[in-house]
Amino acid sequence: MRGFAVMGILLLNIVSFGLPRYAYSDPTFYGGATGADWWAWALAFVLADGKMRGLFTMLFGASTILIAERTVASGASPIRRHAARMVSLLGIGMVHAYMIWSGDILVLYALCGCVVFFAWRWDTSRLVAVAALLMAAQLASGTLDYAAARQFQERATATHASTSLRDEWTKYRNSLDQLRAVPTAELEAFRGGWSNVLPMRFAMTAEAHRHALPATLPETIALMLLGMALYRSGFFSGGWSRRRYESVLFVGYGLCLPLYLPLVWWIDRSGFDPITLLLSDPLHLVLLRPGMTLAHAAVIILCVKMGYCSPFVARLVAVGRTALSNYLCTSLVCTFVFCGYGLGWFGYLTRWQLYPVVLTIWVLMLVWSHLWLRRFRYGPFEWLWRSLAQGKMNQLRPTAENRF
Repeated sequence: MRGFAVMGILLLNIVSFGLPRYAYSDPTFYGGATGADWWAWALAFVLADGKMRGLFTMLFGASTILIAERTVASGASPIRRHAARMVSLLGIGMVHAYMIWSGDILVLYALCGCVVFFAWRWDTSRLVAVAALLMAAQLASGTLDYAAARQFQERATATHASTSLRDEWTKYRNSLDQLRAVPTAELEAFRGGWSNVLPMRFAMTAEAHRHALPATLPETIALMLLGMALYRSGFFSGGWSRRRYESVLFVGYGLCLPLYLPLVWWIDRSGFDPITLLLSDPLHLVLLRPGMTLAHAAVIILCVKMGYCSPFVARLVAVGRTALSNYLCTSLVCTFVFCGYGLGWFGYLTRWQLYPVVLTIWVLMLVWSHLWLRRFRYGPFEWLWRSLAQGKMNQLRPTAENRF
């Protein structure tokens, strides 16, 4: 599942690698929103947007319990080990965010990981209840923001509206429309050399850490807690009955998937209006995304339990065991492909044309991960993370008894 998730994340991240940043939210802004480009957005939005990251986040929460339990069994201190892992992950994430790609998620994981550790001994019902509360709060916040914006619009556009109110509305709309301004500075920076790219990357990362990162903390913590609950229930280890996994498929694909159709229609009909996105984002984040995410996971679990696609599953295992390396190496490859200090493709491909690049990188992931683990115990960045967290150089090559 971790291999599947880290590969699937690229379906969305590729847009941020190859196009100006607001194109992620609005295909009409850049990259194309008609024909094949529209379908590329719609399919990625329905099938992958947030689902792959959601699955990866749940697995991060599950691994928090798994590692804590193993640490306790070994007689060591789980809080010391977890703190060392999160601090070292934070360091790796900061280097990745400021030097390689501003869309980094490792800093967010390190911060949220520090919070959720205190819940690793909670029972399943408590984990689910707190996760649900955090998600409900995010839905309520989005609903209130949307209602306030629409009320503001209605008051400001009424015939009896005062001049000052109309001016305030115009200023507010201009601030939203500015998101769709021609991204000249971004294009020039990322099509330039290292000296052009680095200042823009620093500025974008600093802005993301000030605004986007705090906004995503509740959702990420909620998903990690949900992952902990699913781990305790036996979901991730295949401990559920086939009927229970099939019920997850029914909820995800039978109920949530069809509900995406009116949501896609509403967003598209609004012209990807930023005010509409205030509500559509939390609607699919809270009400639809979790069901689809778990359905994707259930497919993988059933394939493993029933022995389907065994050769491909074996390759996914290798990708999952080197997930951190695959995530970071994907950033290195994609920034080389799109930035001016490499091939310089930034902003030149339409949205659908980004996906042959994704397919190529997927093939590379499946091939190199398997070959690497035939010779080494960990991926290169997994080895680095372990070594930093433990304060010593880990053995990279396998011994005779633990070869892959």
